[in-house]
Amino acid sequence: MPLPKRKYPKARQGARRSHLGFKPAQLTECPQCHTPRRPHHPCQVCGNYGGRQALVIKAPTLQE
Repeated sequence: MPLPKRKYPKARQGARRSHLGFKPAQLTECPQCHTPRRPHHPCQVCGNYGGRQALVIKAPTLQE
């Protein structure tokens, strides 16, 4: 298998891999409870998606 004759510069390597970095998650506001949520996913706070109840959110129980 062929190998490069010279060392590959770090700047060129970084430019080639520029699309591999992590990006912050894009968030939208829930129309019901106005908390941030991921687009095209039901709200984790109220459970609504697309104007209807998509998830049943259980209330936290206090354990003694």
